[in-house]
Amino acid sequence: MTHARRLWLRLEAVHAVTYFSAQSREAAKEAGLKGFWMGYFGFRAAPLGAVAPAVVDAVFYNFAPRKVHRALPDAWGFAAPDRLIGVRATAAAAALRAISPEADAIAGRTVGVLADAVAAGKPDGRPIFAANRDLPAPDDVVERLWQYCTALREHRGDGHVSVLTTSGVDGLEAHVLYAAEHDVPASLLQEARGWTTEEWDAASGRLRSRGLLDDGALTADGLALRQRVESETDRLAAQPYAELGDDVRERLVADLSPLAEAVAADGSLPYPNPIGLRLES
Repeated sequence: MTHARRLWLRLEAVHAVTYFSAQSREAAKEAGLKGFWMGYFGFRAAPLGAVAPAVVDAVFYNFAPRKVHRALPDAWGFAAPDRLIGVRATAAAAALRAISPEADAIAGRTVGVLADAVAAGKPDGRPIFAANRDLPAPDDVVERLWQYCTALREHRGDGHVSVLTTSGVDGLEAHVLYAAEHDVPASLLQEARGWTTEEWDAASGRLRSRGLLDDGALTADGLALRQRVESETDRLAAQPYAELGDDVRERLVADLSPLAEAVAADGSLPYPNPIGLRLES
């Protein structure tokens, strides 16, 4: 497994408390956002500013447009993006501290290296990363840890979208391929991303016509495509860490591992989950 993928698994776990933790859900509610998904779109899109739902649909890539439009632009009428940026970081830090007594110590050891990686990351074609990269660093050390992990997570995500796009795979088709490879229930991804059974079936039909899917399972070509997408995504995601050196990268993986494992053990990151994350070594 590449160092970029090993780091992503840990960054993603740290980042994910903003979706799954009780602290973040309550913070979104107190900020005025209505329901889980308005909290999700409001928190994640806040660094982009009060953008139109079509922009979020484009850059998030894998949601049914109707799901985005149910949350935006209404969310911006309840809480301005600038406010949500602060609320989400504070809530995420509270969740991480509740999950792990080591959160502050881990943050102290890692924020400097993470800051260097964020600064080294190239924003070209990466709108969500660029927006997160340019946010002011929070004063609180655990908030900084979460924000840097989030920025680097979004760097990989933006790259993943570009690889899928150039591979001719749309957002729904990406879910169908992932579900077939990992035996994830289609209903989980349909519900989480807002796609109907008819839309899922139509995407499956398109993939069958391309020889990528057969009777609900990946063909050899389908598996090869999935592997190419993940390999290229990992290659692009390695860019911010290129100048750190092998020893620093390995130490960063080791330092973040206890916090990521605590998130997984706490139940804050259930599997299977819509973000497709399962913590591995």
